[in-house]
Amino acid sequence: MLRRSVLTGLLAAPICPICASLAQAAEGHISHWTYEGHEGPEHWGELSPEFKTCEVGKQQSPIDIDHSIHAGISEIKINWQSKIPLHIVNNGHTIQINCPPGSTVEHDGAKYILKQFHFHHPSEHLLDHKTFEMECHFVHLAEDGKSLTVLGVFITPGAANPVLGEVFKAMPKTAGEVKTETTIDMSALLPADKSRYFYEGSLTTPPCSEIVDWEVFRTPITASAEQIKTFVDIYPSDARPAQPLNRRMILDN
Repeated sequence: MLRRSVLTGLLAAPICPICASLAQAAEGHISHWTYEGHEGPEHWGELSPEFKTCEVGKQQSPIDIDHSIHAGISEIKINWQSKIPLHIVNNGHTIQINCPPGSTVEHDGAKYILKQFHFHHPSEHLLDHKTFEMECHFVHLAEDGKSLTVLGVFITPGAANPVLGEVFKAMPKTAGEVKTETTIDMSALLPADKSRYFYEGSLTTPPCSEIVDWEVFRTPITASAEQIKTFVDIYPSDARPAQPLNRRMILDN
């Protein structure tokens, strides 16, 4: 598996950069940004010194996956709990489900802990120049707190998804958190076909840190048009445009 040289400086930092940025975002301490206007994606790098990577970074996400190299990428082991409580946050940018400890993925000899998953409309990644209706990101933090693995799953209109139905039914329409007695089986949010693409990239939101291994599944899952509309009514557009690939390689299995 390719490793990124840009991590060198971050690994030497006294505070885990991922933990710090996640904590700041959760507490609302990070500089304000939006998906449109003067605080939109094309201006993120100007809003704060902490966001400069959004402007000057060379391994930014999302991307258009329009070609890949068949390289037999390493197996990814998804070890998620069969049921998790539904703790939903409307964080002002998307709908996010916070996950309790116990769910992990393993790849390239390392273990990553599932912290949360959230949604974007339309999809942030493109596949052969095609945008999907939505995309779900499952964010996993390395045990040493120094990198992330994010699983990306496209969502397309079709049959209703019972798990998405539970999530969207309970999501708050304004900023805040909702905790329910409901539990969900997250495996229903993954496609049966686990073929995927791998590339090295970044967070798709400020501070756009280039510390993410992306695993994007090729096959989408479905949600009904009504389910999708429930999300879109709250967040009509919360997707960063595709970024230049530059000299990176996209691998597939």
